[in-house]
Amino acid sequence: MLVRDFMTTDLTTLQEDETLLDAALIFARSTLRHIPIVRNNKLVGIVTERDLKHYAPSILSGIPAEQYNQLMETTPLSKIMTRDLVTIRPERSLFDAAQTLYDRRIGCLPVVADGELKGIITTTDMLKLLVHLLTEKGAAPPGQAR
Repeated sequence: MLVRDFMTTDLTTLQEDETLLDAALIFARSTLRHIPIVRNNKLVGIVTERDLKHYAPSILSGIPAEQYNQLMETTPLSKIMTRDLVTIRPERSLFDAAQTLYDRRIGCLPVVADGELKGIITTTDMLKLLVHLLTEKGAAPPGQAR
């Protein structure tokens, strides 16, 4: 089983000059936890939901709403994105992807070929695969196979 056969290719991406607000809206309206940041389809970083929560001001911090809104609307993602990324190639095995996610304690691996972002594989994808494999092996409890 190869990464290319299991990766998500329908990606939501943002540009590095887009703002914290742009990322916050995507996270609020979806189940995504990772947003690749691209420049001309070249991966330049990633922003996670955890990054946004860490770097965005808290509404409860007592700052005025106008200042909160200004920070969210003007702070570019380039200020908070992770740049030194661990990536994987589409022809690598799913075992390699799982081992990398586990060893590095990361939640996703952008899939890159020839410098271009081709997809993403996440720990959720790996859990989906595990459920599938356990079901195939008859290890799923009766009535719980999907």
